Amino acid sequence: MAPSPTGFLHIGGVRTFLYNWLFARQQDGECLLRIENTDTSREVADATEQIQRSLSWLGIDWDGPVTFQLDRLDECAAYARQLLESGHAYEDEGAIRFRMPEEGETGWEDVIRGKIDVPNASIEDLVLVRGDGRPTYNFASPVEDMLDGITHVIRSAEHISNTPKQIQILRALGVEPPRYAHVPIVLGPDGKKLSKRHGAESVDDFRREGYVAPALMNFLARLGWAADDHTEVFSRDDLIRLFRLERVSPSPGVFDHQKLEWLNGVYLRAMPPDEYAETLVAWLREQGYEWDEELVRRIAPLVQGKISKLSDFPAFAGFFFAEVEPDPELVDEDVLRAAAETLEQLDAWKSAEIESALRALAEAAGLKAAKAFQPIRVAVTGSKVSPGLFESLELLGRQESLSRINRARAAGAAAA
Repeated sequence: MAPSPTGFLHIGGVRTFLYNWLFARQQDGECLLRIENTDTSREVADATEQIQRSLSWLGIDWDGPVTFQLDRLDECAAYARQLLESGHAYEDEGAIRFRMPEEGETGWEDVIRGKIDVPNASIEDLVLVRGDGRPTYNFASPVEDMLDGITHVIRSAEHISNTPKQIQILRALGVEPPRYAHVPIVLGPDGKKLSKRHGAESVDDFRREGYVAPALMNFLARLGWAADDHTEVFSRDDLIRLFRLERVSPSPGVFDHQKLEWLNGVYLRAMPPDEYAETLVAWLREQGYEWDEELVRRIAPLVQGKISKLSDFPAFAGFFFAEVEPDPELVDEDVLRAAAETLEQLDAWKSAEIESALRALAEAAGLKAAKAFQPIRVAVTGSKVSPGLFESLELLGRQESLSRINRARAAGAAAA
């Protein structure tokens, strides 16, 4: 993986690594994490840490230590000298260039795309080693493949133009190239390559927006691959068991944020309640919310079936932690006065007793439940849409609930 100067790991690169990882695990093989740092102008240390953090959060691991291409500088120098001696390379103004054949074609059977042939006359004599001794990507990468015993290279379709060059280098070194599989790029909804203009595009972005790792992994796996023509939801183990490179489409995948949000909601609703509560608490803490974590855990069952991203929680349930300003036009002073008088008389402040009392109030007033409850909901939550009203009143407590109802009454009277 090439470390980005901006520090973020693009979601397209994550999808490509995911396919490598799924294939390696499915085949009981090894998946290596190598950092392409032949461009020393990039800020490698921070970006490398971010790459590892992103992959680990998503649930992807790798075998052995992280390696860096420039750590193979001495080996690259030795193989460059070997190519000079064999006549496959030549010196050019201090650099070493590979001598591409001028006739014929370089071809390979791409696991995803089938037979690809490139005329050798269309490929330039590429630089292997720069004048300062640093190998280029197109030399360091195949040398690493050779030294690491790589059997399959699974990478973006944007690398197709590099593949014939690397095949020629490996054959000149007397090594049979690995199998190549070029996965499609990821497009935004407008048909252009996914970028910042489409919104979130790094794992950190999606994590911050409240997506959970299993849902994002599932979504990325399906972004170009299918086990069949109907299944959408796959566990991590399912993906490892079912993944086949041959079922990856050569056509670009289109990133559908609505589908990701739907899938995230599926995963959130399927979580055991305790796990959901802890996931919600951890996300709020990570985002800097200093809210009572025990109260968050008590609220969690009220929202689990109603929000599709963890980031929806502050807007949906933030009224538990802050004052609200109900719209005076939605306040019905008569209903709120009757509700306050009724609720003040309750012996037990429990949701069942609250519900029974308010339903009796609505019936006595000749109002439909929805019409009677909306002014109360607006008064205590500040919104017409909220978690369950009776459960919310119980969690807010008698004193705070009555205080909000009475404040809303006063605001309504003042606006009248």
